[in-house]
Amino acid sequence: MDKISPILCGVAGEYFVAAELSRRGYIASITLRNTGGIDILASNSEATRQVGIQVKSNQSEGRDWILSQNAEEYHADNLYYIFVNLKEPNERPDYFIVPSEFVARMVKEGHEMWLNTLGRRGQQHLDSKVRKFRDPDGIYLERWDLLGL
Repeated sequence: MDKISPILCGVAGEYFVAAELSRRGYIASITLRNTGGIDILASNSEATRQVGIQVKSNQSEGRDWILSQNAEEYHADNLYYIFVNLKEPNERPDYFIVPSEFVARMVKEGHEMWLNTLGRRGQQHLDSKVRKFRDPDGIYLERWDLLGL
């Protein structure tokens, strides 16, 4: 598959998530670009439960996504990440629904572990603002129930 630009990958992920939420009977509104940290506001059809969603997309076969250092502190009870794995154009994407508190803890612990291990050539890793979230075992694959909508 020819890869699309990172910007289009992110936009596609947001629209795929909004479409999937709508298909499941929820109300999904994509926010404007200046809405910090929330890409989609979603609620049940009665509007009695709402959640904020941060969407992260990739175009690889791997189950890992790049985040910023802010992800370590960015969490709330009603905030979720939906990680999208865009596959071939004719295939349905994979969705990984993860509570933000778990993401914050995992990226912080993962980054600390990475800093404390040596690189391929035996060198100490230098700190950076890049973080990575992984779900290699698919624990959060299609876990729409976690949204509680």
